[in-house]
Amino acid sequence: MREQEYKISNIDSFELKDIFDCGQCFRWNEQQDGSYTGVFGENVLNVSKVGNDVAFKGICKENIKETVENYFNLNRDYQKIKNQLMQIDENMKKSVEYGQGIRILNQDLWETIISFIISANNNIPRIKGIIERLSKKYGKEIEWNNTKYYTFPTAKALKDVTVQEYRELGLGFRDIRLYETTHMILDKKVDLEAMKNNPNTMEVREQLLSLSGVGPKVADCILLFSDLKRFEVFPIDVWVRRVMNDLYIHNEDETKVNKKQIEKIAQEKFGDLAGLAQQYLFYWRREA
Repeated sequence: MREQEYKISNIDSFELKDIFDCGQCFRWNEQQDGSYTGVFGENVLNVSKVGNDVAFKGICKENIKETVENYFNLNRDYQKIKNQLMQIDENMKKSVEYGQGIRILNQDLWETIISFIISANNNIPRIKGIIERLSKKYGKEIEWNNTKYYTFPTAKALKDVTVQEYRELGLGFRDIRLYETTHMILDKKVDLEAMKNNPNTMEVREQLLSLSGVGPKVADCILLFSDLKRFEVFPIDVWVRRVMNDLYIHNEDETKVNKKQIEKIAQEKFGDLAGLAQQYLFYWRREA
């Protein structure tokens, strides 16, 4: 592995805060100069933006250009997607304009599964802390710019980790879930490679739901934010329920709005782009 650099000029639909702070990832941190540094796979990258130019530099296992294009989904036409969504209604137009720099990352499926199990009933700083401690203890060390970074541990690296050891990292009730899911994957009770090759999203979703600690919302987040890239799913949390009720359902008690109601509206209005619509709406409602 060696230090590499790569720059893209005149890129649209690429704002650092929109990408890294929209709730899809947990290993990117803002630096004092406004750039972000993160760890993914066996790579440590710093990403900065000046005008419409984005610069990537850091330690990359493979060719940095190919790594960046894949991870940041640079070959997908986000301008076309945004134009489609903005034509749906004024609410969607406002949310897209607010989060116009969002780009859904191609995150490793295994890491996404474990990260979103950790995210259940949790807040962002705490999720980040747990993942960092897990990586520091069981991942591989990479040194760059006189700083030590740690890769996310593989399933094999967690094979002998006990429930108690997970608890000591601050996982709380999620400790047993992490333990069970890791062993289900190691024992091939759920085959991640087969999942990637299965075009039937509902079948893949059922397999994800069989994992310990994976409920409907976590399953949909995994489908959307991992390299499975199923844009038709619509993860529903408190913020999404709130914004969908405010904009489209108008129930005086939002807690009485059920998931099926929301999913029906999402599929009717957003179709195969439901997941992206959800992300713009979620980010707009939570941040604005």
